[in-house]
Amino acid sequence: SSGINAEWPLRPGHYYYTNNLRGMVFYFKTVVNGREYMIYMGRDKMENEDLLRWGFPEDVWFHVDKLSSAHVYLRLNKGEGVADIPKELVDQCCQLVKANSIQGCKLANVDIVYTPYPNLKKTGDMVAGQVGFHKNKKVVKVNVEKNNEVWKKLEKTREEREVDLQEERNRREREEQEELKKQKKLQREMEKLQIEKEKKEREMKSYKLMNADPEKCTSNQFDNESDAERELVDDFM
Repeated sequence: SSGINAEWPLRPGHYYYTNNLRGMVFYFKTVVNGREYMIYMGRDKMENEDLLRWGFPEDVWFHVDKLSSAHVYLRLNKGEGVADIPKELVDQCCQLVKANSIQGCKLANVDIVYTPYPNLKKTGDMVAGQVGFHKNKKVVKVNVEKNNEVWKKLEKTREEREVDLQEERNRREREEQEELKKQKKLQREMEKLQIEKEKKEREMKSYKLMNADPEKCTSNQFDNESDAERELVDDFM
């Protein structure tokens, strides 16, 4: 894995996960291709570190490469992956993270890296704000030129909320478990219906075999009876 100093300057060794799980988080809204998306970032280094701890699996993490900056997260809709992110949406996230970099905001262009949240790696020996990646091949790098209009438009949607980050993820996991239970229940019901359908088909097939061509069965029966009668007549004579 590789590491990146993903936080504003701070004193190494003088940071810890806050015990108060309620953090101030900035939320932004945007609509791209008719779909609404939420973008969010921490207010300061404390929230940024907690966001690293309590992100969602569908989140995508953005950061200025090789420079300190805010942690910006894009929350994808269900079923979407990094490859599905529209270019316009990538640019919005990049402009937001660039604008929230002390050094990056002053530059005409910067490199931005982004990766799925599950690819972020945080170990105990890393200083606050430092993160690594489980797989470098899952990290995308793009060069972005300054576009103040894009991030200013996002800024107009900014909403600051106090959030219990752990409870947010716990609730998401509970909802996911409930959805999984519903899917398994539906699957069992479908399997039960299929079994009943196959049973009825077998019974119908068996019934048809037993009652196939009634006229033929009657004729055979008559022929057999005639043969028996002829044998009795022959014996008598």
